[in-house]
Amino acid sequence: MSKYFYCLLSVMLLFSCTSKKEILYLQDADQYSNKEISYVKSTIQPNDVLRINVSALIPETAIPYNKITTGTGGASVELMQLDGYLVSENLTIKFPVLGVLSVAEMTTQQFSEFLKHKLEDGGHLINPSVDVRLINAKVTILGQVGQPGTYSFTEQNITLLQALGYAGDLTINGKREDVKIIRLENGVQQIAHIDLTSADWLNGPFSFIKPNDTIIVDPNNPKVKSAGFIGNVGTVISVVSILLTTVVLITK
Repeated sequence: MSKYFYCLLSVMLLFSCTSKKEILYLQDADQYSNKEISYVKSTIQPNDVLRINVSALIPETAIPYNKITTGTGGASVELMQLDGYLVSENLTIKFPVLGVLSVAEMTTQQFSEFLKHKLEDGGHLINPSVDVRLINAKVTILGQVGQPGTYSFTEQNITLLQALGYAGDLTINGKREDVKIIRLENGVQQIAHIDLTSADWLNGPFSFIKPNDTIIVDPNNPKVKSAGFIGNVGTVISVVSILLTTVVLITK
């Protein structure tokens, strides 16, 4: 009877094992070494909050074109967002003096150049300097990661691996071969499936995260099986052990 038990135990442990091919990241990464990086230029989207700073050689002339800050130093992102310009669903903002301006299909850099020319061509300011930044960029990471949640970032570009690093990396139970990215852009929803064990995606459009992306890490097969009625491998072994003991006692 003990022989049957150990055989069963060995089979169960064998099935519970996960190969390194399911765990290791970027297993073919060497072939992507020394490749040029194409940075993502995200266009401005509805509900983005923009910080716009206009300056000129004579500072007083630029005052009407700047929002009066409500903070006591403007150091925190929360305070900057209160002083920012919220992009409407129609992709417009209401700018001092100039009124309603469209930001459709423009990056922050393109809108900065557009606003600079508008101030110059309209005779408002002479050779102004315009700085436009997105200040509410965030990514949501859910599923089998160390710390699921929504994370803000101030960088112009962050990679998928950096974003996962914010959430404490995938747990051992995370499904690395199929990480989903949901992206809403220009009124269109895209869903990408990324295999982190391969490096193929490094050259694709989802190697960099865009603001408001959602990353979902599903549980791998061992985790899914352990969430069933029977439970994890330890529970199964305990149940089998009890059953075998009961059979031994009955047969005696």
